[in-house]
Amino acid sequence: MELLFSTIIGAGIGSLFRYILPGRSAYGSLLVPAASAAVTAVVWVVLVWAGWKFDGGWIWVVSLVAGGVVGLVLALTLPRTRQQADGELLQRLSRASSVPN
Repeated sequence: MELLFSTIIGAGIGSLFRYILPGRSAYGSLLVPAASAAVTAVVWVVLVWAGWKFDGGWIWVVSLVAGGVVGLVLALTLPRTRQQADGELLQRLSRASSVPN
């Protein structure tokens, strides 16, 4: 049950980053929350397999911080990457359309 709770909290952290940080029109509405939730769940499971107690405090901290870091990095880098990729595509399409037949 704690895995479910930590995953939902991880998705909530990702949602906060999506709506607090600028540039959210560059990616889908569920990408950052889903990535945060997935990383939180994977880190939780790895730590449980490593022998950490699921009712301890550190497993919560480590799992949620890992999910939050991934959400933050995605929310900050995706808009710049998307803008750059869109600019390059526009340049490539502009050159292709200006070639005479």
